[in-house]
Amino acid sequence: MEEVYKANITAGALLVPESRKIADLMLRNVSPQEWKDAIEQKNILQKLSVLSSKRVASHIRSRLELMKPELWQMVRDGDASLSTQAIFAAAIKHCRILGDYLDLVVREQFRRLEDKLTPALWDEFVLSCKQRDPLMEDFPPSTAKKMRSVIHKILVEVGYLKSAHDWHLKKIEIVPEVIECLKKNNEEYVLKCIQVGK
Repeated sequence: MEEVYKANITAGALLVPESRKIADLMLRNVSPQEWKDAIEQKNILQKLSVLSSKRVASHIRSRLELMKPELWQMVRDGDASLSTQAIFAAAIKHCRILGDYLDLVVREQFRRLEDKLTPALWDEFVLSCKQRDPLMEDFPPSTAKKMRSVIHKILVEVGYLKSAHDWHLKKIEIVPEVIECLKKNNEEYVLKCIQVGK
């Protein structure tokens, strides 16, 4: 049995400009050497160290690899809204904590006509994750806080939250291209989580 909940989101939020570049490498099916050259020598992600470039590239690749090339194309070539939401879909599939937070907490706030998130809601959610997944490691407080910060930043980027400091919720429309792609590929969990405001 594998643990469901992992702290695999702390490397960064949606990272849209970087994700466009990684999606391009993946769509062009570059060789391992070309990948290494682009990330480490050319520093296409414009990070301050090779270590940081490699970590971010690996994080984005592991996220995008879970989806089909059709979605990578949306990431690379789409306008700001399409690219952001396509990455958001991949992030939900990649990180169960993000998906379940949307599905169990954000959805419930919308349903109850509550218009904001609170620190207590996050803390209760993390405790409930442990109950659903006994194999989940006990996250140090600093890790839990970092995860909350990254997840809320993602929600700001897609428009579900007003800002990183203002946790009032807003409803958004998911673009048809993303919805159709998820339906076509039977991504039912992602589809459910991405549309929590409906």
